[in-house]
Amino acid sequence: MGRMTASSGRRVLLAAPRGYCAGVDRAVIAVEKALEQYGAPIYVRHEIVHNKYVVQTLEKKGAIFVERTEEVPPGNIVMFSAHGVAPVVHEEARQGRLATIDATCPLVTKVHKEAVRYAGEDYDILLIGHEGHEEVIGTSGEAPDHIQLVDGPDDVDKVEVRDPSKVVWLSQTTLSVDETMETVDALKTKFPGLVSPPSDDICYATQNRQLAVKQMGAEAELVIVVGSRNSSNSKRLVEVAKLAGARDAHLVDFADEIDETWLEGVTTVGVTSGASVPEVLVEQVLEWLAERGYGDVELVRAAEETITFSLPKELRRDLREEAAALVAERGGSGTPVA
Repeated sequence: MGRMTASSGRRVLLAAPRGYCAGVDRAVIAVEKALEQYGAPIYVRHEIVHNKYVVQTLEKKGAIFVERTEEVPPGNIVMFSAHGVAPVVHEEARQGRLATIDATCPLVTKVHKEAVRYAGEDYDILLIGHEGHEEVIGTSGEAPDHIQLVDGPDDVDKVEVRDPSKVVWLSQTTLSVDETMETVDALKTKFPGLVSPPSDDICYATQNRQLAVKQMGAEAELVIVVGSRNSSNSKRLVEVAKLAGARDAHLVDFADEIDETWLEGVTTVGVTSGASVPEVLVEQVLEWLAERGYGDVELVRAAEETITFSLPKELRRDLREEAAALVAERGGSGTPVA
């Protein structure tokens, strides 16, 4: 496809809000602050957020990402990702003589507390989410004897509970709002006494980004979602765009992943990004589109976001000293970094 001009009538609808949510911003800054305060390396259990660019950038600064707590040498600092971890992981860190920083998103922590509360009241908890997702694993670990996973409406038929009058649903925070409510409706048909959580579990940022995509999906023939393939909320945006009327929608990590054939016959391109995507990646996509004649950018604003979260309290302590003390108290060699 040859170079086009902005006068061709082609345009871009740019979603707002998009990109970093408060929980992701908090987690990424927490890694950067930890590296600044304590020096490299800072170990992070699992990707701090689901974005390839963010992970690669933090690795260059000295973060080391591991999948298992036992991969971290005793006497070091390990940070838990924004997706949260089960209580057993905290215990693994204690046994491994590690100082910890918990960067779990406060909205995920809210779901964890709900799980503990309802398990304490002996409810059966139906957790709506995707099997294998880190957030689901962490939440399930809070009350494994009370929680069963419901992975969409098709899973409802196989759900069995002890007492239909004591059943509550919770959800992964990054799901499609519409699909989640479809699952809830099916569960309520099967269990009329189903209790809903005291407040919506799906993250405000997830909902706002989906709402913006719905608004532009009816006008945009093509929607480009910037985000990584292991990002649940980013993948949901692709689905929402298609359901909203977009002829085509694609998920890309970087602008150079866009296929120019996607633009054939396209007058309006919608652009958004998942909640773990830095704005620089969106800017690169806009530049790529402008070079091909899509230089007219219109903002589609669905909501204003003003929420912020304070950094993990552990960053106010001398964690290197704490990690060294753990090794000294419990014996054994470690490789703490001064």
